Amino acid sequence: MDGELFPERVAWRSGPIITGHVVRLMEGYSREVRIGQPVLVAVLSTAALVKVVLLLLASVLRAGAAGGARRRWKELRKGPEFLVTPLRLRDGGGVLCEMEIHGHLPQSALEPADHVQVTVRPQKAEGLAPRVERIVNLTTGQLLTPRTPTLWSHLGPALLLQAGLGAVLLGGILAWLLIAR
Repeated sequence: MDGELFPERVAWRSGPIITGHVVRLMEGYSREVRIGQPVLVAVLSTAALVKVVLLLLASVLRAGAAGGARRRWKELRKGPEFLVTPLRLRDGGGVLCEMEIHGHLPQSALEPADHVQVTVRPQKAEGLAPRVERIVNLTTGQLLTPRTPTLWSHLGPALLLQAGLGAVLLGGILAWLLIAR
């Protein structure tokens, strides 16, 4: 049979552990992490409170406030992108399985014909192949764990610290108002 006219069916096994041989690492593409608007609004509003207080203190002390590079709402709302690489492997029963690797792996980490043990889990969105959580390359003895960016890594430590200080400041103001009654 011709492989192009009659392609072999690909299975999406839900795992959790699939052992087999790597058939092919397909071309990767980027996908965006979704950012929840309520979380983003809460972080930015508490961070803005600290920014206002710092600007007031700077104007009182007549010192210029050092303003770093600010990212706009649209940039923060978009979310980070991560690499998705479809992986096909043939399990012990001869079934061709497809799954997705989210994040970057070293180039020489997986080669065709490597014997691997893959831990997968289903994705939240329907219609997507299972996501790889961990790969044990039994041929080379490597343990591979792909990492994807998160909401917190996208916002950055400076903005999160500023938002934390804003939440503490807001809590202090509310406590003071309740005690002053």
